[in-house]
Amino acid sequence: MDGETSKDKLVSDLKTLVGDAEELLKATTNQAGEKVAQARQKIEQSLIEGKKALAGAEQTLVKKSKECAEIADDYVRENPWSAIGIAASVGLALGLLIRGK
Repeated sequence: MDGETSKDKLVSDLKTLVGDAEELLKATTNQAGEKVAQARQKIEQSLIEGKKALAGAEQTLVKKSKECAEIADDYVRENPWSAIGIAASVGLALGLLIRGK
């Protein structure tokens, strides 16, 4: 789950970055000058590439999550008693940890 959480955070952070960059572009629309124009062009190109990469990362994340869920579902269906034992063990361990605090 930790890897999945960090991927979700990365996607969220990238969306925030893209939004901030778009706001910056809007704010500098009326600015004149060759350097500003060049910087805006570079940012726009980076945004296009970033959005494509972000879309690809989201698709990969969704695909991998579905695959993991299917594997877990198959395991539980093939080994229901093992799954129950594992769940009970984890529940007991968490209960003991919570009670110890």
